[in-house]
Amino acid sequence: MARPRKFDETHALTAAMETFWRRGYEATSTRNLSDSTGLGQSSLYNTFGDKRELYLRSLRHYYETHTGDQTALLDRPGPVRERLRDLMVRAIDTDLADPEASGCFTINASVEKADSDDEVREEVRRHFATVEQALAETIARGQRSGEISSERSAGALARQILATYYGLRVLARIQKDRDALLGIVEGTVSAL
Repeated sequence: MARPRKFDETHALTAAMETFWRRGYEATSTRNLSDSTGLGQSSLYNTFGDKRELYLRSLRHYYETHTGDQTALLDRPGPVRERLRDLMVRAIDTDLADPEASGCFTINASVEKADSDDEVREEVRRHFATVEQALAETIARGQRSGEISSERSAGALARQILATYYGLRVLARIQKDRDALLGIVEGTVSAL
């Protein structure tokens, strides 16, 4: 007799996150979520609450997984300019390799829900603020070592890189010319 499969909440949450990420909040039905998580509708709601609560938990899960990866890339040893370049190039390569052109879940949430839902807006702000802080700390290290000019504050430069980084995430959904996107990265990094 086959043993029943053990429920894995993290796996189900990851599946829900990927569904919201690909489809968006409004276009995702309960059936889509049930299909992707393997949970029946009643089990889905008993486990995660309503659709909005599952969406918020999905954004938090994205923060724990993907935003942490971004900040870890900036924390590694090596030249600061190289780390900043690698952050942007990795995003370009990830986005260009995605056949569904899903982009960044945080940006998608910002565009679709942040203006109409305070909790989504705060979650999106948390993502952006975390990356901005990591950028500012990385740039400040580069300024202390003399690798990056101290003419502008680390915070101002971090916001410039943040805007470029997230702009690249949007552009990569429609601009498939990697060299054109890399030109933006090189221009940004060389201006530091």
